[in-house]
Amino acid sequence: MPTKEERLWAAGIYILSFFTTFIGPLVIWLLKKDDSDFVDYYGREYFNFLISYAIYTLISSILIIVLVGVLMLWAVGIMAFIFTIIAAVQAYEGKLYKIPLVFRLL
Repeated sequence: MPTKEERLWAAGIYILSFFTTFIGPLVIWLLKKDDSDFVDYYGREYFNFLISYAIYTLISSILIIVLVGVLMLWAVGIMAFIFTIIAAVQAYEGKLYKIPLVFRLL
């Protein structure tokens, strides 16, 4: 079971992502990844999530020409918002959570 501090840092990655999408989570992850495997896991998971959903957004933006992209953009945005909240809650509870539809690149 991760310590309370580790859980707060891991949840902080996701909560801070609402305000600074890239820089805030990157700073937390880089500072704490060597100290905690739990924070490292959630940092990697967040950046895999960020890369994957950026790709989905790019594809949806291109498909706006066909009009189906508008619906896809809404769906990607809603899923990203919901999965970010779920991941923050799971991290705070000390559970490992894998976000759906994410390419595990890191």
